[in-house]
Amino acid sequence: MPNNLTINTIGVKNVIKYSLYLLIVAFALISVDVLAHGVDDKTRAFLEQNTGVQFIPFLYIGAKHMITGYDHILFLVGVIFFLYHSRDVLLYVTMFTIGHSVTLLFGVLSDIQVNAYLIDAIIGFSVVYKGFDNLGGFKRCFNWQPNTQWAVLIFGLFHGFGLATKLQEFQLPEDGLITNLIAFNLGVELGQFAALAIILIVINAWRKLPSFQRFSTLTNTALMSAGVMLMGLQLTGYFTI
Repeated sequence: MPNNLTINTIGVKNVIKYSLYLLIVAFALISVDVLAHGVDDKTRAFLEQNTGVQFIPFLYIGAKHMITGYDHILFLVGVIFFLYHSRDVLLYVTMFTIGHSVTLLFGVLSDIQVNAYLIDAIIGFSVVYKGFDNLGGFKRCFNWQPNTQWAVLIFGLFHGFGLATKLQEFQLPEDGLITNLIAFNLGVELGQFAALAIILIVINAWRKLPSFQRFSTLTNTALMSAGVMLMGLQLTGYFTI
């Protein structure tokens, strides 16, 4: 019968193995456009030629950006991973929404320029933070627990600046700007709602299985690994491009 040391060794090896798998898959899925902060050609052409109020197109672009925004999705997965009650999910998602809505609108309307690579590196760090927090890392390592609600709000502010930098690249015209920004932000919320609905269905179904607690450590370790990778990609872009 294997002793505890053998079991722990196997567990550590599995964590490392699956974390590496995640990194390999992520590298395969993430295009080099990440380093250039690019958008697809059709969206780029629309934003560059846009004039006046375009409510529905900006609504669609906002929803699409959130659904395909792996950094935002990874952070949300970490936020709701151990939330078991609907009111808690609503509270934390509301804090995140308030944060990114404020800086998205304020950043674009006030023309606050933030380096896109650095802000996206911070967003990657938010994923690392949430995985580390879910693993109880703060209590174990520092005997201290940050306020999780305030942390989600603060990181939401950075996520909003990340959204703002994408729009600022295209020098949007003043005509219809506020309406278009509201539409984009509403689209982000719709995309967030759609992504959360899928995530919650999967997580709630998984919680009913014995494997949930067994693999929760592995999952959040993998989440941290993905966040470290995202930070590395963005910092590479900052120092080399």
